[in-house]
Amino acid sequence: MANKRLFSSLRTRNSEGSPAYAFDPKHALAQYAATGCLNGSFYASAETQLDELLQMAHEVDAEFVARVAVYSREQAHMKDAPAVLLAHLAQRDVLLFDRIFDRVIDSTRMLRTFVQILRSGVTGRRSFGSYPKRVVRRWFARRTDDALFRGSVGNSPSLADIIHMIHPRPDSPAREALFGYLINKNYDHDALPSLVQEYEAFKGDPTGSPPNVPFAMLTSLPLTREHWAAIARSMPWTALRINLNTLLRHRAYEVDGVADEVAARIRSAEEIRRAKAMPYQLLVAVHHVNAEMPRVIVDALHDALEIAVRNVPKVDGPVHVCPDVSGSMSWPVTGFRGSASSAVMCVDVAALVAAAFLRTNPQATVLPFEDRVVKLRLDPRDTIATNAEKLRQVGGGGTNCSAPLAQLNRKRATGNLVVIVSDNESWVDATDMNQTSLMMEWKLYKRRNPHAKLACLDIVANRTTQALERNDILNLGGFSDRTFEILALLHKGQLTPDHWVGVIENIEI
Repeated sequence: MANKRLFSSLRTRNSEGSPAYAFDPKHALAQYAATGCLNGSFYASAETQLDELLQMAHEVDAEFVARVAVYSREQAHMKDAPAVLLAHLAQRDVLLFDRIFDRVIDSTRMLRTFVQILRSGVTGRRSFGSYPKRVVRRWFARRTDDALFRGSVGNSPSLADIIHMIHPRPDSPAREALFGYLINKNYDHDALPSLVQEYEAFKGDPTGSPPNVPFAMLTSLPLTREHWAAIARSMPWTALRINLNTLLRHRAYEVDGVADEVAARIRSAEEIRRAKAMPYQLLVAVHHVNAEMPRVIVDALHDALEIAVRNVPKVDGPVHVCPDVSGSMSWPVTGFRGSASSAVMCVDVAALVAAAFLRTNPQATVLPFEDRVVKLRLDPRDTIATNAEKLRQVGGGGTNCSAPLAQLNRKRATGNLVVIVSDNESWVDATDMNQTSLMMEWKLYKRRNPHAKLACLDIVANRTTQALERNDILNLGGFSDRTFEILALLHKGQLTPDHWVGVIENIEI
């Protein structure tokens, strides 16, 4: 068998044409699945990312593809990439497709994404086939009537379109009536699930309390502030976070007790966990909250952000966190989608990681870098959101991933953990040597700190790195609450020899 480490360390070129190391196929697939949102990025179009993802899926065994799909959805909280990998398995190995389907397709939205991808033909087939159809029918059978109805919001395809494609079999008069209602065919009104009947009755006479349905189903109706207060109380956590300003505009917080109830839900650790909230989503909520928002809700958002990053490891001795603030980091973290692009930039995520480490490790050194290290003073007593905003405001030059390590070496700094958060497209420090500048600086650092670990957190889809994967170096893709847990394992020396890929290999399917 070929030496994996030897071949994973072959020199290649990154998107800037500068020297880099290529990930082995498994690591490359995991990197794309945990970071790639299949929208245009600073360095690659959406089409290029999709082609790369599918190519990498063909380069590894089907079981690893299945594990990556599960990791990407359950732990990295991605949407498009796990659906693509699932569609790939529908063509390649239907038994594995069956085993992981319910873990990847955990909502009606994910089902619509999967169907859209499968029907596009990008994974090699445009029709379901008999076995995948049975799996999707089973998925329908395991959902309650109310869950299906609430999930019927959305198009391209709609839930009605999927019902037409799959022909799920109703197992009760209520389910038969619901399917007829959704696809606009004859149905028995009296047999409809009670929630649907409540919704239809409210549409005809919008008085009293609105039914517990997604508020998008109600916005065309003449709603009072009391209606909006009731909607606020019943909204899922993610919808609540997104629509805080909407509720303010409709005066929901003027109803007694609503602001306190919303704040309690926003800062609920259990609801944050269930919603699979990305920490940066809370950061953008903090930044974009209306100036008139009740203070109790603003405070709750800050609390929720602290909760979302509470897995930051406490490190013995000095820790150095190096966020990339170069120009390429000003791209939307989920890729460019025109007017629908996320307001969160890659630099926001890098800043958030640095601010979170500083909060947990007050003695941490934060070294923001572009072509050089940028001087910036941060106060660990400030909130995470405040320090992240300070980091966002600096930088903008070229990318030099070795700059912070070079400065640490000049100062003969010590410390057992260095974290670099970047898009890994270093070019300012390009060298004709046998290794990247980052690896040369790391060797110097290790001479003074033999037990030190280096973590390179890459937040964009990438097939190359500036640092070799080895026992003291971790290359990790994506950013979720799980990221900090993996960094803690690295610091404690408790990761498997394959580091992050080993974490994915251990997922049960």
